[in-house]
Amino acid sequence: MTSPSTRATTSSSSPPSSTREPAQGRLLLLTAILFISYLCVGMSLPVVPIFVTGQLGLGNVWAGLGVGIAFLATVLSRAYAGTQSDRAGAKSAVTRGLVFYVSGALVSLVAGLLVQSPWTAYLVLLAGRLLVGLGESLVGVGIIGWGIGLVGPVRSGKVLALVGAAIYGALAVGGPIGLALQQRFGYAGVMSVGVILPCLGMLAIWRMAGVPAHPGAERPPFWRVIGQVWPHGTIVCLQGIGFAAIGAFFTLHFLDQHWRYAGLGLTAFGGGFVLVRVLFGHLPDRVGGLPVAIGSLAVEAVGQALIWSASDPVVALVGAFLTGLGCSMIFPSMGREVVHLVQPHLRGTALGGFSAFQDVAYGLTGPLAGLLADRAGYGGVFLAGCGAAAMGLVIAISLRRARTRSRP
Repeated sequence: MTSPSTRATTSSSSPPSSTREPAQGRLLLLTAILFISYLCVGMSLPVVPIFVTGQLGLGNVWAGLGVGIAFLATVLSRAYAGTQSDRAGAKSAVTRGLVFYVSGALVSLVAGLLVQSPWTAYLVLLAGRLLVGLGESLVGVGIIGWGIGLVGPVRSGKVLALVGAAIYGALAVGGPIGLALQQRFGYAGVMSVGVILPCLGMLAIWRMAGVPAHPGAERPPFWRVIGQVWPHGTIVCLQGIGFAAIGAFFTLHFLDQHWRYAGLGLTAFGGGFVLVRVLFGHLPDRVGGLPVAIGSLAVEAVGQALIWSASDPVVALVGAFLTGLGCSMIFPSMGREVVHLVQPHLRGTALGGFSAFQDVAYGLTGPLAGLLADRAGYGGVFLAGCGAAAMGLVIAISLRRARTRSRP
């Protein structure tokens, strides 16, 4: 009897060399589409709180909800996005997601016209943010499924590495772009650009061939699929705590210590993250996902420990850089393992559920770490990040040992 991993690998091999170059070009185009669509998320992150607290006059809690509800929608819609990608095809999922992006930006734009009624405007804004979160889920899962369908599961690590680079790149440049647009054209200008960018994505994929869907295949319940991949998702969730801690509390930690260079934390993290993606993005496909994840989690744990124990800003920045090095390849490494665990017709569903673990980490780390910071100081947040990476390391080592024992 063959295992699901064997069936998935043998039933969907990589495309022949004669079609590899066109497939690579389409994969890069899909990555660019993901980047420009995810700019809608990145641009809104600093602009929505300014709109809620400034123009609507509401408090910080409501501003935080305005940002976070989009990520909540993404988590809750991952199962739907994966099923849509499997049954109707990845191209259909991406197209629907881009439509939701446009709809969300339009609804959010309407909120800007209702500032005379702050609570009405706020409720309209929340509706727009929910649509953006649904679009994010569909586009992300659809692009992954489409990319793997183009180049084959043996190159799934490369696909996931490119997807991560597009998302983190859009987050890195989206914030400054959003603030610049807000200062020049106001809130309405930011949302208008949020309407235009997904439309460009729809034009780009209009004539692109999709990959085969699996509409009639037998499908187990979503939670049974999650049962196959939850250890890998847990590793990604634990890894994400370190990144979220730096994003939310690194600057505050520096200010609390009266250190200079507080704004360079994400820069150091991003530098390490991109460096590994560029130089070693091929490693999961070449040596396997678990060995790469084990080394990466160890590096992340060291980076978080350095930030916690740092007595000067340089050491803390080195810790942020090492955290970026460590975080970079964990998602594509574990995603590659997930691809090879399930049958092809369940790939989108599995990747949707797997991606939700990372969403949970990003959504919950901020408030929970804030409670910890109130009691143990900002340094305690990074000690917790170190512990989370260490827990992920233990799980990854256990998975590798179990795989070694199961081999004949």
